[in-house]
Amino acid sequence: MKSVYLGIVLAPLIGSLLAGLFGHWMERKIAHIVTIGGVAISFILALVVFKDTAIDGNTFNGNVYTWLVSDGVSFNVGFLVDQLTAMMLVVVSFVSLMVHIYTIGYMQEDPGYKRFFSYISLFTFSMFMLVMSNNFMQLFFGWEAVGLVSYLLIGFWYQKETAIYANLKAFLVNRVGDFGFLLGIAAILLYFGSMDYAEVFAGTAAVEGQTINILGDSEWSVMSVICILLFVGAMGKSAQVPLHVWLPDSMEGPTPISALIHAATMVTAGIFMVARMSPLFELSETALSVVMVIGAITALFMGFLGLVQHDIKRVVAYSTLSQLGYMTVALGASAYAAGVFHLMTHAFFKALLFLAAGSVIIAMHHEQDMRRMGGLKKYMPITYWTSLVGSLALIGFPGFAGFFSKDAIIEAVHASTVSGSTFAYIAVLSGVFITALYSFRMFFLTFHGPERFRESASHHGDEDDDHGHHGVHEPHETPWVVTGPLIALAIPSVIIGALYVEPMLFAGFFGDAIQVKPEHDVLAQVGESFHGVFGFVLHGMMAPPFWLAMAGVGTAYYLYMVRTDIPEMIRARFSTLHRILENKYGFDSFNEIFFAGGSRGLGGLFWKVGDTKLIDGLMVNGSARGVGKIAAVIRHLQSGYLYHYAFAMIIGLLIMLAWVIYR
Repeated sequence: MKSVYLGIVLAPLIGSLLAGLFGHWMERKIAHIVTIGGVAISFILALVVFKDTAIDGNTFNGNVYTWLVSDGVSFNVGFLVDQLTAMMLVVVSFVSLMVHIYTIGYMQEDPGYKRFFSYISLFTFSMFMLVMSNNFMQLFFGWEAVGLVSYLLIGFWYQKETAIYANLKAFLVNRVGDFGFLLGIAAILLYFGSMDYAEVFAGTAAVEGQTINILGDSEWSVMSVICILLFVGAMGKSAQVPLHVWLPDSMEGPTPISALIHAATMVTAGIFMVARMSPLFELSETALSVVMVIGAITALFMGFLGLVQHDIKRVVAYSTLSQLGYMTVALGASAYAAGVFHLMTHAFFKALLFLAAGSVIIAMHHEQDMRRMGGLKKYMPITYWTSLVGSLALIGFPGFAGFFSKDAIIEAVHASTVSGSTFAYIAVLSGVFITALYSFRMFFLTFHGPERFRESASHHGDEDDDHGHHGVHEPHETPWVVTGPLIALAIPSVIIGALYVEPMLFAGFFGDAIQVKPEHDVLAQVGESFHGVFGFVLHGMMAPPFWLAMAGVGTAYYLYMVRTDIPEMIRARFSTLHRILENKYGFDSFNEIFFAGGSRGLGGLFWKVGDTKLIDGLMVNGSARGVGKIAAVIRHLQSGYLYHYAFAMIIGLLIMLAWVIYR
């Protein structure tokens, strides 16, 4: 099987290198064939691995290459393939394959077509390296690689200043998280003396009771410090407050990469990492509490921001932030399986929603403002129905994939006794209503109501075209390379939850890949009342989340289909609150002033004092001036008269004789 594991990793890398290095001599068709072919091979091999691991029960943990050995510590490239890895491989490869196919239609007119295919294949390779790693060095390599490629992809349209600003923002914010992540890995190496997962997890008993002095006289648990530092890395990658600010701006990249970043790669890396590190996090209730509270804040308060967005992609982006908060809350409640289960279901319906949004953008000739849409149902039936499936899965409508995973998280948090669980339960429960409200606000504004794109065209003073439509092109359904992936993603968005709710949550699907202490096992408590899929659905339809979701849908219908004047009245009545939401709670302004402004100020200080005065003024020009002054004095000794030199030699000889005699 080792060759199969290598094939999964290397196939997209080879496709990326071929399209990237030799794209200049390739036709477009060849570029997308080699990259899509590489990811397709990875998907097929991932299914083989899933069958071998999840069904047949085989696991693998071994090194394939030793990079270096330093002071007895080995730095290896190796694979850990267990049930958690197998599930991630199938999800990442399938969603990436759909995005690759979709890209043919979305990017067909873009001059950077081949470059884009090279980047997204490299992105997929990086994520595979991350999820298959069996040691912290390789984990960090994959971690940084997805960050680097996301920088290239968010700023893909580098002619746009907003895209360059967004990719730099993503890169720098992730460096903040990655600094904490690197410190956590360094602490693991210091206390465990190894970078290998198995050795670290086996050595927890020796480290569990140790403390470390960080500030003053206070003693911190070493395990808490390690886990919190690792989670700081997850906060950056998985966009948790306050390191979330890069994710909405990542919409500046083309829609396919938005789907890939938000659904299957990068943002799920942090969730996966914490689940993988469950043997460590289980030993620190402090870290679990921090994880839960941060996730709850993200789930609720990022959902509010989705209510005031007009860009269709940004609404979906804020829903990603909120759903990542749900996954993080599950991790904090020790319901790692529920968090990873939601990661899986979310990957399918979120990729579906992003690609559907891209389909709408294509049909609207790259218009993204929902206020200039409406009535698209009759023009785009496939996009409409697949969007409805994605929206129902997102709000957790009974029977759809998101219902099973979201309800399990809410029930698990309700059963948790970790500090902050009450606040988290209220936050995730409230978030259900908010999610339904912004999701169906987007759905109704886009597909129902009057056709506002005609009004917007006339307001822009366009001339009438042959159809009398004020110069606006008639919307149309997108080609099969766009709608095909939508249909393919809609299928698991409906059925995957019902198929895997019992195995993943209550039947030990993940085996030893996820470890939970008995006193933290909230899913076992939830499982006591589990009586099959039908019983789960029936129970869900009587629980508060269902009624809150229905209230959100009903509110959205009333506000945006019946009384369309009310939203504007609410905005005027609560203008201060609306302004706070539009300003994203001031996080961007704070970062711009404090971090960006502080960095510029510090750079200016180093330039004026360090560069201009110290280096140029003192060291370079100063030394030159010093040499000139010394030379100006010494040159008078060089008179050219022989008796002067003879006199100097005699004086020097006398000084040497005196030193020898009197030393």
